[in-house]
Amino acid sequence: MANTIKHQGIVENINGSHLQVRIIQTSACASCSIKGHCSSADTKEKLIDVTDDNVSSYQPGDRVWVIGELSMGVMAVLLAFILPFLVLIFSLFIFMAIWNDELGSALCSLALLIPYYYILWLNKSRLGKKFSFSISPMN
Repeated sequence: MANTIKHQGIVENINGSHLQVRIIQTSACASCSIKGHCSSADTKEKLIDVTDDNVSSYQPGDRVWVIGELSMGVMAVLLAFILPFLVLIFSLFIFMAIWNDELGSALCSLALLIPYYYILWLNKSRLGKKFSFSISPMN
């Protein structure tokens, strides 16, 4: 259980074997007693799509736990931030060694991020299978 992330949610919609669960994502500051005097406290509502074989046991309005594996978060950070940063840095050094032009090298390095994120977008269905959530009823 230590390798999971749990959020409380409410079932919003059921469509076949897919459920939409609304979760409220809060920052660490949102529970602070002086959050009304600070601009950094924020909460966001998010809809999470969950595929479950046992959909018939849930109704809209039911309170559930949305469960995700910790490894999904690590993989998301790796794909969204760390790998693009490495592409940017290594390509910048390579282009600087080839051209010795800082502006051109920087622009080409930034331009390499376009195909990177496009490839991620093309693989969104395969990534969606890796980044799947499960639910369990709140007791």
